[in-house]
Amino acid sequence: MIDFSWITGLAYGDTGWGDEFLRGGFLTLSISACSYVLGICLGLVGAGAKLSRNRYARTLAWFYTTMVRAVPELLLILLIYYSSTSTLRQVVVGLGLAQDFEVNGFVAACLSLGFVQGAYSTEVFRGAIMTIPLGQREAAAALGLSRRQTWWLIILPQMFHKALPGLGNLWLVVLKESSLISVVGFSELLFTAKMAGGASNNYLFFFSAVALAFLALSTGSSAIFGAMERHAGRYDRGHG
Repeated sequence: MIDFSWITGLAYGDTGWGDEFLRGGFLTLSISACSYVLGICLGLVGAGAKLSRNRYARTLAWFYTTMVRAVPELLLILLIYYSSTSTLRQVVVGLGLAQDFEVNGFVAACLSLGFVQGAYSTEVFRGAIMTIPLGQREAAAALGLSRRQTWWLIILPQMFHKALPGLGNLWLVVLKESSLISVVGFSELLFTAKMAGGASNNYLFFFSAVALAFLALSTGSSAIFGAMERHAGRYDRGHG
């Protein structure tokens, strides 16, 4: 008779780790979503800087993307995680806003991952903007639209449309990279599996459960982005 008692390790309540895994999964999705949004915001600024006529803005954006792509992501996350917490603490205490200040671990985790994601989003958006024909901007100028109006009415909608496949890949990347936060002791999925494995001496089962959870999240995310791309493709064919 095969012993399946190890499955009770995922039971909910005091007898298993099911509730801890649910909280870890929620934290993983929350960190990923917040970091993804922050990365998109930084990417929009970075892409605008890279395509700017200002030499200093282009240089700063180039340094940002080059540094992130050259330095190991785990090292960057550790540097940003700890430096952001200490810097914000010094700023708040130095301005006299509080005698002591502790940065929330969730915020620090999102800042770390979002900073890394922003560099990759910058390149995705820059590539999407470069595919938009220059004639459209010239036509907008001929119609009397300002640069801001051209950006919001013409460039931005097409940019997101063309960047959709790359943005889908970036979401899958940040979803997986959220596990790197476990090295600082943040109780997301991977850290929870490590704790459960240590308590039960059954690392293989709990790490396999986390692998299946990430596989399910990635598969579901790919399906959603795939549907969005197909919808966008139908729009193109309908206006072709």
